[in-house]
Amino acid sequence: MKQQKQPCRKKPYEKVTFQHKLFVVDQIQNGQISANFASKKYGISRSTIAYWLKKYSTLEQKNTGMSKQDEIKKLKERIEELEFVKDFQQDIIADMELITGVDLSKKSLPKTLAKEIELKKKNHLKENGSISVLGLVNKPSTKGSKHLKTNK
Repeated sequence: MKQQKQPCRKKPYEKVTFQHKLFVVDQIQNGQISANFASKKYGISRSTIAYWLKKYSTLEQKNTGMSKQDEIKKLKERIEELEFVKDFQQDIIADMELITGVDLSKKSLPKTLAKEIELKKKNHLKENGSISVLGLVNKPSTKGSKHLKTNK
């Protein structure tokens, strides 16, 4: 005999407290549980949990007091700081390559960064002349200059 399918029973509506919603959202955002596990554990639909996540994650952002403009400003400042650090590190690498004569950047860095360092090396050479192994600056000679005067 065939068994008759029983109709799907709809869960009765239960009001969930604000603290309970925040507790579930906090657990999911901190990675303690997944949304699927929270759905099974607390008997709440996944779509409801997704709605809570969307709603209360923006609420959390409002509570911290950081608007989108403030966040953008802070990120731009961070980008400027990182670009300064990158330029400083490239200058150091370029100087070390000039002193040692070994092209480290070509071997270990992406092509775009290696090209930037190569340009910095060329600029250093134009500005300061060549750098010997000892780190002493040798100014490029000019056509009109003769031997240097020596005091005896």
